[in-house]
Amino acid sequence: MKQVKGLRWWIIGLIALVTIINYIDRNALAIMWPSISKDLGLSKDDYKWIVIVFMLAYAVSQSISGKIYDKIGTRLGFVFSIVIWSLSSGLHGLSNSLMSFSALRVTLGFGEAGNWPGATKSNAEWHPVKERALAQGIFNAGASIGGIISPLLIAFLYTNFGWRTTFPVIATFSLIWLIPWLIVNKGLPKTHPWLSDEERNYITSGQANTANAKPERILKWRELLSYKQSYSVIVSRFFLDPIWWMFVSWLPIYLFEKFNFDIKQIGYFAWVPFVGAAIGSLGGGWASGYLMKKGWTVNKARKTVILVGNLICLPALVLTAYASTPLTAVLLIAVILFGFQVSINNIQTLPSDFLTGKSVGSLAGLGGMSAAFGVVISMLLVPELTKVSWAPFFIMGALLVPVGLASVYFFSGNIEKIQLKDE
Repeated sequence: MKQVKGLRWWIIGLIALVTIINYIDRNALAIMWPSISKDLGLSKDDYKWIVIVFMLAYAVSQSISGKIYDKIGTRLGFVFSIVIWSLSSGLHGLSNSLMSFSALRVTLGFGEAGNWPGATKSNAEWHPVKERALAQGIFNAGASIGGIISPLLIAFLYTNFGWRTTFPVIATFSLIWLIPWLIVNKGLPKTHPWLSDEERNYITSGQANTANAKPERILKWRELLSYKQSYSVIVSRFFLDPIWWMFVSWLPIYLFEKFNFDIKQIGYFAWVPFVGAAIGSLGGGWASGYLMKKGWTVNKARKTVILVGNLICLPALVLTAYASTPLTAVLLIAVILFGFQVSINNIQTLPSDFLTGKSVGSLAGLGGMSAAFGVVISMLLVPELTKVSWAPFFIMGALLVPVGLASVYFFSGNIEKIQLKDE
């Protein structure tokens, strides 16, 4: 039987690739909104509601998808999510109204949300503790690279084919991705036929408390919510994730309204901040792993990197409120997203620090659901905040940073595997 060296990196590489595609599908509407809104007579307030229904579906799906992935596994879980989001993305090209766009954003959000608890669960299965933040960083870099690629790609497709054709074209990418995913991801590390004994032992020996631990059942939501540590994920993501979505959902419209950009100009500028995000994703994951190799505890390494990321993000948000040129603005937003990803990458790793494989997806899903509700609340405020100036938009983000950071420190205690009540 053939063996593939570094198979765990092939698995996370594929997940990063589909995350790039996820963000291309997701960002297409925002990038082409100036044209779509003009063609269909839609407003910024209409766009707000389209984003909100997407996020509500995303919130519900985060928790449901986490449970689904825990039950059927990551291999089939990704198939489930991708089929739903690909069909939804392609059908956007047939939309003619606020109602039809909203309905398709509901199904798109439901499908796309599964990518996040699925990736966190896969990382817990395929990587030892000291590698998980780096693996999460590679996965999160996929979101950032998607943010880099999507403005350029969508502007190109729009210019040549129009918005109605662009949607079905990009929808095919994730369906094609399923082919290598099903070929490469044949099973878990314990049974995968392509995994060498050396790599299998390296993975399992580096997973905390696996040697003598009892097989862990899937915890119910009420059980997860009975542990204080769970709230370090749930509460911090409620406050911090809106910062990311401020730019995923509103950056093209900010450039359109603040600097009078057309879709081509948006394509030229909107990718720049996501370069910072990609570097932050990889850097944040590498940093905590490096500190652990130097002898730092998981607790000290995670909290230090989360703190540093937030300290970078906060002043950049304040400065961007007063940016007077598009270049200054996108460079400062790159710093914001760099700091955000350094921090959130390690926060998203916490479910696998607190739990073993059976319930990681469930806690990650609850964190994602909480994050989505935080985003919905912030999205409701954006049109009102930006009526006169975009400065309050950035100040809102700055106010969220210290609250999110404090919740990690307050709820997490010592970051280590939770001693379950029935153990």
